[in-house]
Amino acid sequence: MKYLHTMVRVRDLDQSLDFYCNKLGMKEVRRMDSEQGRFTLVFLASADDLAGAEAGGSRPAPVLELTYNWDPEDYGGGRNFGHLAYEVDDIYETCQRLMDDGITINRPPRDGSMAFIRSPDNISIELLQKGAAKPAAEPWKSMGNTGEW
Repeated sequence: MKYLHTMVRVRDLDQSLDFYCNKLGMKEVRRMDSEQGRFTLVFLASADDLAGAEAGGSRPAPVLELTYNWDPEDYGGGRNFGHLAYEVDDIYETCQRLMDDGITINRPPRDGSMAFIRSPDNISIELLQKGAAKPAAEPWKSMGNTGEW
């Protein structure tokens, strides 16, 4: 398993970028706008992490994902903190092992690519398939969501 990113929701993207980039010194490494989903994702990395990755590190720098939803939303109750994300070698094997250990799969990997679970402290954790998505397979493709993710 490899740590990928932490996601936080932001109310004002420009203000947040000023804080993280101009004041903390982080660098924007990629951005994605979704017209359909009405959101913008901006991925930031620290200069030190980027330098380590560029100097021949074995993996890309971990990032902070800023999620800006275009429609105003109240992020009460800690909803502004989104999730931790980890890349796994086999999404189906990982989810099965977690289920066997009593962990609820809140969002099953129906697409062979992404699943969500919760920590004992109710922190949302995204699991992403390394490389290309696996072909859709049962029991995952027909399994519904459980609770919130």
